[in-house]
Amino acid sequence: MIYLDNAATTLNKPDCVVEAVCGAMSHMGNSGRGSHGASLDASRTIYEAREAAARFFGFEDPTRVVFTSNITESLNTVIGGLFRAGDHIITTALEHNSVLRPLYRLEEQGLNLTIVPAGKDGTICCGDIERAVRPETKAVICTHASNLTGNLVDIQEVGNICRNHGILFILDSAQTAGVFPIHMEKMKIDVLCFTGHKGLYGPQGTGGICVREGIEICPLKVGGSGVHTYDRRHPSVMPTALEAGTLNGHGIAGLLAAIRWLEETGIDNIRKKEDALMRRFYEGVRSIPGIKIYGDFTQKNRAAIVALNLGDYDSGEVSDELSCHYGIFTRPGAHCAPLMHQALGTVEQGAVRFSFSYFNTEEETDRAVEAVRELAC
Repeated sequence: MIYLDNAATTLNKPDCVVEAVCGAMSHMGNSGRGSHGASLDASRTIYEAREAAARFFGFEDPTRVVFTSNITESLNTVIGGLFRAGDHIITTALEHNSVLRPLYRLEEQGLNLTIVPAGKDGTICCGDIERAVRPETKAVICTHASNLTGNLVDIQEVGNICRNHGILFILDSAQTAGVFPIHMEKMKIDVLCFTGHKGLYGPQGTGGICVREGIEICPLKVGGSGVHTYDRRHPSVMPTALEAGTLNGHGIAGLLAAIRWLEETGIDNIRKKEDALMRRFYEGVRSIPGIKIYGDFTQKNRAAIVALNLGDYDSGEVSDELSCHYGIFTRPGAHCAPLMHQALGTVEQGAVRFSFSYFNTEEETDRAVEAVRELAC
């Protein structure tokens, strides 16, 4: 098996992550639900994970790091908990449905939505974001990198635009957290949404939100919190305010181990290797007759993704051939990114996405190039 679907989830995790999850399952109780050793052990681990995430993302207050089950829950919590009818929100055509669908649902209730278009190369212009700002604009919500093309958005520039206009900057870091440096304070990010199972190399079922002081989000769910049991309302103090119910303590233990591994390994080293593999594959397939590649590869920095099509073949057929005959696992179809496929003209065909991780090799990359070459013959 050659696994090249890391933009969906990183399959190979550091050994320390697996060990942390297994260890937690044997000794961790329910955080905040008791004063015995197993409960306190869970509470300590989860707080250490908050501290690690805050440190990793350049954020000062670990008590405002909230854990969720994934970035979809994070984005739904933030979007649904901050905005109402009459507000104006700016987003982009690069977005995943985890951003678009919560916004569309609010749009049906009276939210005003502006979607900055993408060019034929799948990139957007930050100037278009600034030109879309109105007096009633509340926020810009955007991804750091397209999950289809790998193109990056200049989030430093977006942060500057938002701060200059006094509006919120909410970042979807699904494709970049753990690979590209993200510093909330320096980049003027007000709310950061992240997931654990991709570039952070953590377990599935983990994610989170970092919320700047002064921003109050109405919770997506309420219920058990371990405190203030007799109050009719859910506690409003962070992080409990956005964490109703039992947390995935076992997964968070794995996420903590993953962040420590990232800090020890160095995200610059991780990014350098992933980028080298991605560009090795791109250079190997770009001149193959019948292959069309999407995205802007002149960008110095981009996510380790190559999306392509072979002639007029359906992307699902190509991906199936790669899987069944070569043992190469990729992602075909629409990738939950409908507006990007509209911009690229691939709505009907979809695209075959190859995405690389730190644990892939040059040999695997070369075998993938040769497989594409053979299919194109």
